[in-house]
Amino acid sequence: MMSAVQSFTFAAAFITFFSVVGPPKVLLAFAGLAQVHPARQLRTIALLSSAAAVVVGIAAGGTAPWLLDLFHISTPALQLAGGVIFFLYAVGLVLGLHLGSDGPYDDSPDTVSGVRELLMPYVVSPLAMTALLIEAAARDSIGWRSTVVGAYMAVIALDLVCVLLLARILRRTHHATIELLGRLLGLLLAAVGVDLVLDGLSALGVPGLDRYH
Repeated sequence: MMSAVQSFTFAAAFITFFSVVGPPKVLLAFAGLAQVHPARQLRTIALLSSAAAVVVGIAAGGTAPWLLDLFHISTPALQLAGGVIFFLYAVGLVLGLHLGSDGPYDDSPDTVSGVRELLMPYVVSPLAMTALLIEAAARDSIGWRSTVVGAYMAVIALDLVCVLLLARILRRTHHATIELLGRLLGLLLAAVGVDLVLDGLSALGVPGLDRYH
């Protein structure tokens, strides 16, 4: 019975992280890098950024309750902050802006610049970090936090596998196609950011948002 419960909670956490930082969102970010980085360098960037994402995930998930207590952050406040940051990032995608980076790629992109480009959408994704902190702090149990972090790491591993397998295809994808998909995804992600803000406002008891309870 206990193993069945653990499997269910792991599956639920996995689905949550898959929806916020899974291959459908991550591959588009890597596709942009694939246009200017050679295949070998792209693989290195994928490995380094995935390792960094795992480290951040373990640190955030393992210390979630203490982090929220240390900074006196409530779950609704975290939802509002994560939603606003994610909305701004999504608007940047729609408008073709490079938020959280130094701007367009230069003539000789290196590994460090590639990893830096992935900080906002992948390594420290606002939506993923919000979900990780909220889920990990939901129960005061090391076992539960381990389950949440394990699900997050499983999604990161899946992202890495997809990038490594599809690196050649990503390099051959036309720049215009990536721009089009990026702006469409930005529109959808902006709606996700707004929904997260509404969830936070609903949790604070703002009138008129009863349907979000």
